[in-house]
Amino acid sequence: MSTAISIRLPEDVLQEVDALAEMTDRSRTYIIKKAISEYLREYSDYLIALERLTDKDDRIISGKELRERLGP
Repeated sequence: MSTAISIRLPEDVLQEVDALAEMTDRSRTYIIKKAISEYLREYSDYLIALERLTDKDDRIISGKELRERLGP
């Protein structure tokens, strides 16, 4: 189920959305939904990485040790 929302975009951003939609033969809605989904996925990954980076109790291993753990 989808819920309709309303947003205001700067004209230059909307022009980029329209250009990409035309280039890919997709709708504005499709492009905006994909952009939001990708942003949320990437931002979630960023927050996890930041949390791990600042975790004082997290053990840091060397590249050599990582390669040994991963194997050939």
